[in-house]
Amino acid sequence: MATNTQSVLSGGRPTPLDIDDQEPPLELEEDLVTDDVSSVDEQISEYTASLAPSVLNYPEEYGRRYHAFRPGAYPLPNDDSESERLDMTHELIVRLMGNRLFLAPLERPKVHRILDIGSGTGKLAVALGTLFDDAEVIGNDLSAIQPTWIPPNVTFEIDDVESPWVGSQKFDFIICRYMAAAIKDWPKLVQSVYENLNPGGWAEFQDMDIELYSDDGTLTEQHATRDWSRTFVTTLRSMQLDPAPGPQLEGWIRQQGSFTNITHQKFKAPVGPWPKDKAYKDLGMLNLIQTLDGLEGFSLRMFCGVLGRTKQQVFDQLSDVRRELKSNAFHCQFDIHIVYAQKPFAEE
Repeated sequence: MATNTQSVLSGGRPTPLDIDDQEPPLELEEDLVTDDVSSVDEQISEYTASLAPSVLNYPEEYGRRYHAFRPGAYPLPNDDSESERLDMTHELIVRLMGNRLFLAPLERPKVHRILDIGSGTGKLAVALGTLFDDAEVIGNDLSAIQPTWIPPNVTFEIDDVESPWVGSQKFDFIICRYMAAAIKDWPKLVQSVYENLNPGGWAEFQDMDIELYSDDGTLTEQHATRDWSRTFVTTLRSMQLDPAPGPQLEGWIRQQGSFTNITHQKFKAPVGPWPKDKAYKDLGMLNLIQTLDGLEGFSLRMFCGVLGRTKQQVFDQLSDVRRELKSNAFHCQFDIHIVYAQKPFAEE
């Protein structure tokens, strides 16, 4: 089984929560200081390899760079700073899952084509290409920010996954990660994924509920971080973008009606080194760093462009948020949901 073929990295392995189990709060660190195939396929490949200037002519706003293909479809930057943060997020989720890239029970001999939706910097696609070296791996994203030195079985396409899928070959595994605030019609995406799987193929969705919360009530209405988090979430919803697809993934997959062997696991992602458990403490520090690094990119386009705030007003609020996050004054976290399911071998 492929769960045994995945390369295991060093580090601890936090235990996932079965979605039907009671959710125990993470234990706090007691000594914590509170301070600081076809011609069509060939044409697609040729087209995406020679990208039009309109795809690469990235606009700059508020001192950050954004994607050019389908402008406005995704509100976060695509510059080097954001790429570094995305790489940290990749590491965070891999560690949360026990140093695994996916949870679906793949069998290596049966995996010949893989699609990585929302490939970002290409970390996952490259890792999958290395793990499944006999399979063809395709990474799909709105921006061409992937590396040029990649395994020979890995390619990248620039396209909008919410547009009609035109490739004729289907996949044995489709994985979709970090698409919170990027998809407007999730049930449609789930249906597209199903239609483009081979019989017996697996789909896996890994996504978040990005609103921060605390189990112990330490994150309160008085905190700038709570205000920022709620403003971020409500602004995304005003743009018809879902900031919390994670908890809804299982429902959308069951609503599709044809997937089988649906499994849903939830993981807590602490922000800061406040947990007592060493593995979670390390994860919390990594998550804190990626959150601090991402605050500006998360905020500028929405808070200025949508809410009409000035850059200085945004920077002032973010200064307060950074100070609070570094102080360990509260024990905040968000949830990451992993749902995988199989397309039946014979459709009824």
